Amino acid sequence: MQEAFPLWVIVVDYLLGTIMWTLIGRSAMNIFLPEDSEFFFMKVFVKFTNPLLHLFAKITPPFLIRPIVPLYIAWFFFMFRFYLVPALMGYEVMGMLSFPLESELSRFIYTFGSN
Repeated sequence: MQEAFPLWVIVVDYLLGTIMWTLIGRSAMNIFLPEDSEFFFMKVFVKFTNPLLHLFAKITPPFLIRPIVPLYIAWFFFMFRFYLVPALMGYEVMGMLSFPLESELSRFIYTFGSN
C-alpha cells in the first residue's frame, strides 16, 4: 500500500527531482554534444541549468572538468531530497523508491511493461 504524501512534499520532491534529473541530463548530453550545440534539447538543458551552475559556483571545486559540474550539483539536489525532505516530514531516511517522482515513474514503467 502506497503511503500518501502531503501535497507540499510531492510539489517539493517533483521540483527538486526535476532539477536533479535535468542536471544529470545535461551531463549526459555533454558526453556527445558541446554546450553551444544547436540541438534543441541541449539548448533547453543549458538554458535551465546555467543559473544553477552560477548559483553553486562558489562551492564547486575548480578541478572538476566542465561537463561534470552539473552532475556534481545534481548530487546536492539528491542529498536535499534524500535527507532534508524526510527530516522535514519527521522521518529518518525514506529510501530510493519512496521519492514520489521516482515512485510514480517506476509504477508507470511496471504498468506499461505488464500490458
